[in-house]
Amino acid sequence: MKKDITVPSVGESVTQGILATWLKTAGDRVEEGTDLFELETDKATVTVPAPSSGVLAISVGAGTEVTIGQVVGFIDADGVAQAAAPAAPVKEAAPKPAGPPRPAAQAAQPASAPQPASAPGPAAAASPPAAPQRPAAPPPAATRPPAPVAPRPAAPATGPGQRVPMTNLRKRIAERLVEAQHSTASLSTFNEVNLQKVVDLRARYKEEFERAHGVKLGFMSFFVKACTLALGEMPVVSARIDGEDLVYPDSMDVGVAVSTERGLVVPVIRGADRLGLAELERSIADLAARARDRKILPDELTGGVFSITNGGVFGSMLSTPLLNYPQSAILGMHAIQRRPVAEEGPAGEQVVIRPMMYLALTYDHRIIDGREAVTFLKRVKELVEDPWRLFIEA
Repeated sequence: MKKDITVPSVGESVTQGILATWLKTAGDRVEEGTDLFELETDKATVTVPAPSSGVLAISVGAGTEVTIGQVVGFIDADGVAQAAAPAAPVKEAAPKPAGPPRPAAQAAQPASAPQPASAPGPAAAASPPAAPQRPAAPPPAATRPPAPVAPRPAAPATGPGQRVPMTNLRKRIAERLVEAQHSTASLSTFNEVNLQKVVDLRARYKEEFERAHGVKLGFMSFFVKACTLALGEMPVVSARIDGEDLVYPDSMDVGVAVSTERGLVVPVIRGADRLGLAELERSIADLAARARDRKILPDELTGGVFSITNGGVFGSMLSTPLLNYPQSAILGMHAIQRRPVAEEGPAGEQVVIRPMMYLALTYDHRIIDGREAVTFLKRVKELVEDPWRLFIEA
């Protein structure tokens, strides 16, 4: 029995894509659920599994544009897998016969040896040998012919000059970044946050948290929770422009940027304001893992109202993140550095070492005024610096 392999629906907004790569070869025996090929859309690259077990037959080659529902091959449950063909033996080339030996006198004669004067008959034999000639002086530099220039080697086929076509995902990322720059009035504001209380809380409860919830307690969930609370107090930061109107969302869907080998994607946590730290950590871990494994669905990358990106995982100290258009704001987290800061203590002001992080908020100045942006970022800072507020004020 044969079962068609079709291009599956990967989201309401996606109608076509590129069959990027076949992960199995025609004639291979595959099991149901085995990854068969990669489908590349303008939002994500996803792997498509085998619909049943059997022998694979391919009817559409890699690199072909396909539509949702199109048949690209089939699985033959009764087929027999093809054995790999044995390699053909390599014949050794027969040695070439050696050419006739050159005469010894000819081989030994240098190219610059003087030639005897030509004279007919016996006169030539009777002539005494000519005296050796002194070599001519080299011509002046001005008249000396230029030395031959060695030809430049041809450029290699691969390397710095290699031309590689952009993937659909990379083209879409480029388009969205340029669109964000050209369509908004972007501006950034900065602050810094003292993470000592979050560090202490994680150190005290991380093992208990992992045992209870099966997921590690990271830093990102604190920032997601703080942003949802701040967005609830300043809803204009999550609004967007639609024509001549401002649209305020009815759900707090927050995107968290994930770096993959094919580029940056931003999966969206739906209803983030209704989730606790454990649910946020599970959602972040699940979305990030599926994004890197190319199993994220395009619909899970759309519809966010606010985004968070963490350049600190790569060591960035400070940056100005670009808007995830059409969203109006994005928070940039950065590397945690232990730095001296002034704090009020029992004996008055003192200098102490604390884990500090710079925060950046890029926002669309067409919608969000500077006062609102600064107030929002300051509120996020206050909530993270006193993390118990995340539970009291939620």
